[in-house]
Amino acid sequence: MASFVLPAHPKIPKGKKLAVIILDGWGEQVSDEYNAIHVAETPTMDALKKGHPDTWRLVKAHGPAVGLPKEDDMGNSEVGHNALGAGRIFEQGAGLVDTALQTGKLFQGSGFKYIQEAFPTGTLHLIGLLSDGGVHSRLDQLQALIKGSAANGAKRIRVHILTDGRDVLDGSSLGFVDDLEKTLKEVRDQGCDALIASGGGRMEVTMDRYENDWNVVKRGWDAQVLGESPHKFKSATEALKKLKEADPKVNDQYYPPFVIVDDEGKAVGPVVDGDAVVTFNFRADRMVMLAKALEFEDFKSFDRVRWPKVKYAGMLQYDGELKLPKKFLVSPPEIDRTSGEYMVHNGISTFACSETVKFGHVTFFWNGNRSGQFSKELEEYVEIPSDSGITFNVAPEMKAILIAEKARDAILSGKFDTVRVNLPNGDMVGHTGDFHATVVGCATADKAVKIIFDAVEQVGGMFLVTADHGNAEDMVKRNPKTTKPVLDKNGKLQILTSHTCAPVPIAIGGPGLPKNVRFRRDLPNGGLANVAATTLNLLGFEAPADYEPSLIEVVD
Repeated sequence: MASFVLPAHPKIPKGKKLAVIILDGWGEQVSDEYNAIHVAETPTMDALKKGHPDTWRLVKAHGPAVGLPKEDDMGNSEVGHNALGAGRIFEQGAGLVDTALQTGKLFQGSGFKYIQEAFPTGTLHLIGLLSDGGVHSRLDQLQALIKGSAANGAKRIRVHILTDGRDVLDGSSLGFVDDLEKTLKEVRDQGCDALIASGGGRMEVTMDRYENDWNVVKRGWDAQVLGESPHKFKSATEALKKLKEADPKVNDQYYPPFVIVDDEGKAVGPVVDGDAVVTFNFRADRMVMLAKALEFEDFKSFDRVRWPKVKYAGMLQYDGELKLPKKFLVSPPEIDRTSGEYMVHNGISTFACSETVKFGHVTFFWNGNRSGQFSKELEEYVEIPSDSGITFNVAPEMKAILIAEKARDAILSGKFDTVRVNLPNGDMVGHTGDFHATVVGCATADKAVKIIFDAVEQVGGMFLVTADHGNAEDMVKRNPKTTKPVLDKNGKLQILTSHTCAPVPIAIGGPGLPKNVRFRRDLPNGGLANVAATTLNLLGFEAPADYEPSLIEVVD
């Protein structure tokens, strides 16, 4: 068993309070009129840049730096907080699934063998996000899963699609449907009855998270499981086109639920007893609620009408503490010895806080996909309820000021050695595509940072502020070579609602920061995984030997 005792840092003393602030969706990008952070009034964050290169720099928050396969893989909040908390780079969602598919291990594992039991007489239902965005799922993985399942005995496959328009451009779903239909035809030609059975937009159907609005999941359940919806069509292509004609304002994120029917008007793929179901998203947060509805016998969040007895597996396990789902096709990364666990073993007390939409990130994901506290004596976690029933651009201030006030009170209480918060505005408001609202959200987050800094100042403490990935810094699609905005066929800007591959800032400071501590110059490619060692150093400890190296040094 690994020793959790950390040696004292030879040059940085213990005893100074440390505030760790994560600005969600806050990257560094071209400073122009499409950069909501640049346009917003952000005097606190702007002032930190004057510390470059000693106390302000950029770090990578995408691709291999956070365990994703490719340099053009956008970071996301889950892998970002995993890296921030774990101090090491673990192969993540998409990479794990890629390896399992490429080696064929997915089709040999216990999860697949479990759903395979339904193949002789039942239907295999595949439910998830139809997208190549690589944040929640990827189209090529779905295609490989369909082909592999057919080759391994599936006689009947039904796909229940959720359209994206958030991690990819709005309007791209028609192309993804076309690609999927070609794959389904391939396996039909080989004797497998394979069709799209239902659909809907990701923000309207199924993909809610943190139990914000169970009606979203119910709308999906009615279409996918019961085969019921006011909107019935002969194909998914017809569905998307006709729903757009009926309401030109509807976008990919918000398509209403629809069901595909046969010539007699009967749904082609409801879920029934004896079937198998796979939720094929590799990212956990927006699959957990459906997983509960599929798996929990004692379920009261909405009336399921009927609860079919199925063989259900997730692409991965979405919640390790709840063991949800019990069966999964690909094993998750085993993240052990996170910085939070080391802190508890070394007597460091922690206060962690955010609002509902990001609370799981500063706790569960930070702690290596682990629910609950390491120590109830040394850790306090506070969740502030997020607004529900409205989109985040309606109230872009979100709960940032409340989060900051909770952090301030925790710092001033003297009870905690370190305080950790996530300010969600840049990401959650940025995802709406509403530029003005995102500007307001970023300005509010900056005010929240100032509240925390003022508390740090009062106690003679230190701060470390960074981000988990980019988003709000770029609100339009750009030409990658020129960085100029790309216009659509009508000459209009294409709004970007997704995360980005931009680097993110990291800054250290506060009256408690020793004057001779600065960022190292020999880690130009540092990433989020380097932050854990940095925080442990600031708290007066040497980091574990196998952690990614600390970003700071002490200059004699």
